[in-house]
Parts: sequence; structure tokens; C-alpha cells
Amino acid sequence: MVDRLYHFVGGARVEGRSGRFAPVFTPMTGEISAEVPLASAAELADAVANAKAAQPAWAATNPQKRARVLMKFLELLNRDFDKLALKLALEHGKTIPDAKGDIQRGLEVVEFAIGIPHLLKGEFTEGAGPGIDMYSMRQPLGVVAGITPFNFPAMIPMWKFAPAIACGNAFILKPSERDPSVPLLLAELMAEAGLPKGILNVVNGDKEVVDAILDHPDIKAVGFVGSTPIGEYIYSRGTANGKRVQAFGGAKNHALIMPDADMDQVVDALIGAGYGSAGERCMAISVAVPVGQKTADILVDRLASRVRTLKVGPSTDPTADFGPVVTRQHLDKIKAYVDIGIQEGAELVVDGRELTLQGYENGFYMGGVLFDRVTPEMRIYKEEIFGPVLCVARADDYEAALALPNDHEYGNGVAIFTRDGDTARDFAARVDVGMVGINVPIPVPLAYYTFGGWKRSSFGDLNQHGPDSVRFYTKTKTVTSRWPSGIRDGASFVIPTMG
Repeated sequence: MVDRLYHFVGGARVEGRSGRFAPVFTPMTGEISAEVPLASAAELADAVANAKAAQPAWAATNPQKRARVLMKFLELLNRDFDKLALKLALEHGKTIPDAKGDIQRGLEVVEFAIGIPHLLKGEFTEGAGPGIDMYSMRQPLGVVAGITPFNFPAMIPMWKFAPAIACGNAFILKPSERDPSVPLLLAELMAEAGLPKGILNVVNGDKEVVDAILDHPDIKAVGFVGSTPIGEYIYSRGTANGKRVQAFGGAKNHALIMPDADMDQVVDALIGAGYGSAGERCMAISVAVPVGQKTADILVDRLASRVRTLKVGPSTDPTADFGPVVTRQHLDKIKAYVDIGIQEGAELVVDGRELTLQGYENGFYMGGVLFDRVTPEMRIYKEEIFGPVLCVARADDYEAALALPNDHEYGNGVAIFTRDGDTARDFAARVDVGMVGINVPIPVPLAYYTFGGWKRSSFGDLNQHGPDSVRFYTKTKTVTSRWPSGIRDGASFVIPTMG
């Protein structure tokens, strides 16, 4: 039985009216599990009108009361944690333990957002001038929106809506149409937690609704996570319409391995960071850069034996290292990149393309792939594959290794493995990448820091979560105050100063 999904608007489930639907698959079997409605611009406009009507009262609610709704949401999230993780795994394809990590990292940003009343405090200067006080305050933007990707259907929606709502905004969420069920369930939990109707709305759709979000005059800010071409499009169109936009795009994350590194730690790190979640992570390590030929030979030999023994299984298998990828189309794309790598002259050390699982022959499975002797002019080096493919790009020395992430068009995440503190400090200072790990393969900052890449991995001035999220979802108002004291200075025709 194929379920018919819905939108969530004004605190209630709303059936799609456009007549257009997209299939939602169960990746481990290849079967269609649901149909999701694809909204029209008119349906988006209805959701925005609902949000706009509800937002002023929410903004006028004091920050502590707003935070209490998020506290209740956390309680409900923990109550339903296992149910949400199972639904997420079945629709996305990642294993249940990995799905739980997806939810947990989103939950941590909700915890951060509960403390936003502290970050909403403005500044105050008494006696800034004769009888003059000056202060600032942060106020919500109004209606804001988030366009989120398939690979983290719980985490990234929470990264977006929790800070925005805590700051007093109303939120329109457009999740991926590939795995929309968990975002819908999150909105229902927020309503159960006491969030007023209309403050969090979920509108499913494709490019038509994305363009409607970017063009709607009442949406003041848009956050996006996805590929670089789409991120650039969203940033250009959104800002052209006067919106505040943060758009996070693709990645090609490097890990430098110095000759003095702990090779046991390195191999474990690369196996987990390169192949976890079938490589469908924007912070996955996709390029290993061993420094020196001896280091490279040792690394490739040890990686190859581990990649060959990776256990790929259905999402519900508790012993699987990773599960299927999200769709058949994406599986075909990853396999095509392997073909390209072979044609370009890279050495295919481990080939996982022919993996099949008994009883799951129609699932979207692929084994781990390992390439050696990958060079910067190859497409498999330059482009984001977003699958269980790890490329080894050898470097003769540290400077040559450092040049690889510095010269790449993407600058999302990077790591170095070394026992030498001086090398690590130099790397952290000089690498042209937004998030850096030192003996840490996936350097995703904690919720109270900010997440964001550099170069063509990010468009916009402000990052996700942490203090930047408060800056992004609020505007600053500065007040200069003077109360009559019986002193009159007469009219002045020069610019005011406080001297």
C-alpha cells in the first residue's frame, strides 16, 4: 500500500491541490512507499499568508516562553526517537544507528536554540552623550524559509527552523521530496509541543515551489543546503529579490596523512568518514592525500583490505557498515563516475559496482570503491560524487599536499593526521577551507559554534547554527534616547556628535 503524504500548514495536515506527485522509495528494497505532493506557487502563497498572520503574536511572545516550546519539543523528540530513526532509515537508506546520529545532531541545535534569549540581548551605553543613552535590540525578520537536502532529513531542518523560530520568526520548510516524512513528523511534534499554528509550515515540492519561495515578497530570508549549482542559483535569485540568503553547496573534502601519523587511526578514520552513510554526506572525506610514496603505499594497501570487507546491508541490519543510496538514479550516477575515473587513468583498487544482496536485488546498493593515483585534472577529483568512493591523490611533500585543498574550488571541510603539533598549527592557519579537523576526520562543529564552508561551498556572509544563526534570522535596531531635562540647545545644522 502506497501512502499519500501531505503538506503541514497552519498546524494541520493539508492535502496537495496541484495534482502533481513524486514517488518516495524505500532504498533497501527499491519499492515505492509513498507519494509526496508537489506544491504549486498558489499553495506556497497560502502557507506564507498563514505564517505572516501568525508571526506578529509569536514575535511578541517573550523569548523565555518561545524557548519553553522548544524544551517541550526536545522531550517529545526523545520520546519518539526510535520511531523517527526507523522512518528516516527506511526512506533515506542510511542505517538506523546513523539515522539516530542524524536526529541527535539536529537535537543539539535545538538545545542551543533554547539558550537564544541570551544571544538576543542587545547592547546599552548610558551617557553616550549629554543626557543621551544608546541601546540596540535584535528583532525577528518575519517569515523565513529553509530548503533542505535529502541526506540529513532530520538534522538540517532542525538546524534551520529551531534558531529561526526561537528568534521570533515564522518558518516555511521545503524538505527534499526524496525523504519528506521525517520533516513532516518534526512539524507535528512542534505543534504538539505548543507551537502556535502557522509558525512552522512544511510545503513539499520541486523547482516550482523553490522558485515561488525565492520570489515571494513576504519571505525575508532563505537558507539552503544542497549542490553548488543550485546553491548559486538560489543565492542569485533570492538576493536579486531583496532576500537575505545563506546557501551551502558541494564539497570535496581532503584528508592529509603525514608520514608520522598513527596509521591505525588514519585507516579507521578514512573508512568511517569516506564510506559512512554510503558517502552521502557533505562532510565526507572523499580525497585522501598521503605525503610521500612510502606513506601512500602503506595507506592504500591497508585501506584496500578494509574496503573489500565492508558490510553493505539493508538499513535495518544492525551489523551493516552502510546501507543503500537514496535512489536508483543516484546509484547510476555514482557508477558512471567510477567509469569516468577508469577512463581518465586512475587506478581502480577496489570496485564495488557489482554488489547485490540476496533478497534485496532491487535495492539501491553499491559496495565501497577505492581509487589510487588520482590527479587534480580528473573529474573524479574535481567533482562531488556523493557516494562510497574514496580517491587517493598522492603528494611528494607537505607543501604539495597543502596545495590540493587550497587550489580546489570547494572549501567545505578538511583534515590532517599527524603527531606533530607544529605541522598541525601551520596547516590550520594556512589551509583555505572553512572547517578544519586535526586528527578528526569529520570536523562538524558543535551547535554553539558555526557551520559553514568557504569558496564555492558557500554563498552568503553568515553560516548555520551558533551565533551566526541569530544574526541571520534577526535584524538589529539601534535606539538613541534623550529625555527632556529643561536644557535647550537650540536648532543645530551640523551632524550630531557625542564629543
